[in-house]
Amino acid sequence: MGEVIKQSVTVSDDQAGRRFDQIAAACFPDFSRARLQDWIREGFLLVDGAPRKPKEKLYGGELLSLSVEVQSEARWEAENIPLDIVYEDDDIIVINKPAGLVVHPAVGNYTGTLLNALLYHYPDNAALPRAGIVHRLDKDTTGLMVVARSLAAQTDLVAQLQDRTVHREYEAVVRGVMTGGGLVDAPIGRHPQNRLKMAVVRGGKPSITHYRVLKRFAAHTHIRLQLETGRTHQIRVHMSHQRFPLVGDDLYGGGLKLPKSCPAELEKVLRAFRRQALHARQLGLIHPITGEYMEWEVPLVEDFQMLLDSLADNEPVEKKSTGDQQ
Repeated sequence: MGEVIKQSVTVSDDQAGRRFDQIAAACFPDFSRARLQDWIREGFLLVDGAPRKPKEKLYGGELLSLSVEVQSEARWEAENIPLDIVYEDDDIIVINKPAGLVVHPAVGNYTGTLLNALLYHYPDNAALPRAGIVHRLDKDTTGLMVVARSLAAQTDLVAQLQDRTVHREYEAVVRGVMTGGGLVDAPIGRHPQNRLKMAVVRGGKPSITHYRVLKRFAAHTHIRLQLETGRTHQIRVHMSHQRFPLVGDDLYGGGLKLPKSCPAELEKVLRAFRRQALHARQLGLIHPITGEYMEWEVPLVEDFQMLLDSLADNEPVEKKSTGDQQ
């Protein structure tokens, strides 16, 4: 059983002449317009006890009644998987995700995911779609994620992500030496041949990534990135598209490629680094209930820092990166 939601509200006169779905969005702000439109079509949201079409106009005084059971995520098993909680209150949880943790169950990964862990540590999240998850990090990407603890918070966070007001900064190590920072504005969609991959494609979803150089090495570059959009594999796709694939990214980097005359110590570290060198270092957002801007930052994880240390010890820096900006 999921959470049963029952609410009613009378349409005010100043909303007269507007569409049913527009009025519903104003009257039930805890829910997204897309969700309300689905409930209207499915007959869970009625006008004076009768179903109406989303585009029909209302004229004030009607009674809108909502009665719906939100599907529970309890069909997934709750598992006692440790979580690194950076911040939590009654409405949100900020998590520092480790490498190797899948965010949501899917084919081949029905257990051992962040969602399974959330159901164990926060049982009430079973009443929320996707157990409160509003965005994802790839399995082997580390760093900060926010999870909602209430339907109102989830709706607001999703809207912030869609409005591009959530601040997300990443660090990465790429193959090749960048001359400076830049902007990638290239649409992303499913790869036309390989359905496991995304790609820059005509007709894809708008995707924007900013990046700047933190430090150059002889054959690699340490960069910081900021996302405007949040497409699947966005940083990995955009950097590969720029011909600077992430270290350790077999899917978009074509497997291990060692630089010429690679020192033995660095070769050992590169061969051992079998995930994309990508870390979600900083997350900033407007608290969905209090309206306060909040920001968190977590340091690089051990294997990422070891990679940087090995590059510093074994690849002479070609040029100073002082003053490089996006």
